[in-house]
Amino acid sequence: MRTSENTSGAGRVESVEVLTEERAGAVRELLAGAARVDGREAVSEAGRLRVKADSPREGVRHLVQSVGQEVVGYAQVEGVRPATVELTVAPDARGRGLGGALVRAVLDGADGTLDFWAHGGLPAARHLAQVHGAALVRELRQMRRTAAAPDAVALPAGVELRTFEPGRDEEAWLALNALAFSHHPEQGSWTGRDLADRIAEPWFDPKGFFLAERDGRLVGFHWTKVQPDGLGEVYVVGVDPAEQGNGLGKALTAAGLRYLILERGLPTVMLYVDADNGAAVRVYERLGFAVHEVDLMYRWVPTAGR
Repeated sequence: MRTSENTSGAGRVESVEVLTEERAGAVRELLAGAARVDGREAVSEAGRLRVKADSPREGVRHLVQSVGQEVVGYAQVEGVRPATVELTVAPDARGRGLGGALVRAVLDGADGTLDFWAHGGLPAARHLAQVHGAALVRELRQMRRTAAAPDAVALPAGVELRTFEPGRDEEAWLALNALAFSHHPEQGSWTGRDLADRIAEPWFDPKGFFLAERDGRLVGFHWTKVQPDGLGEVYVVGVDPAEQGNGLGKALTAAGLRYLILERGLPTVMLYVDADNGAAVRVYERLGFAVHEVDLMYRWVPTAGR
């Protein structure tokens, strides 16, 4: 455990690999309170699933900021070169230099390049990025649609559609996910533990997890999600590279949207897509999606001698 103390009133920051049950609960409360005020999560779903009092996750560090006995800030650092950082400060503790102190604690413990997420692109996050010399490197768009369900799209010849069966499909799905997202380490590096964590979540619905098979082999999927507030989500769509260009992705996307809208009765559906993925953006625009907000990633590179 590494601890730093700021004598100017910006609190105490502890860096740990494992959270106690008490600290994990306090961090979850902090994240929930920030989300209520900000209207969005400061830490991604993957990050929130790691806020548990359990065995350490390889490559994950938790920085817990406190003033007295109160937890007022939290940062999570995951991976190496570059490591990904997500952080927030309790809404009623903002404006006191706590955010800057938390960022400095992250930088002091850095072992190379850091990528900071600014979910929603909030002004405070942009300001901190500017102050610390971090450059914008990625724009992740959240797109939404509120419209009638699209028409069904025929599957390519020889492909059949079914839904996910827990206890049967995990290994095949993980293999296809790694293949389909080999260029996208955030998604393609999922492990069995990552999948199991989500299957254990209250929102998991195997009826909304569509699998495409060719001759008994998994070649595509569309995993849908219903968020706690009733918003539908195109959670992830993946296609075997050998099936690219035959319309399978479009058919899977339409199947998931029809399920969310017609069977679950959800008028609004959202998804995330990188702004520089022009082909995907155009597909989603044709399906009626429009940009709702953006998440920004800023890259900090240590200077010589740091």
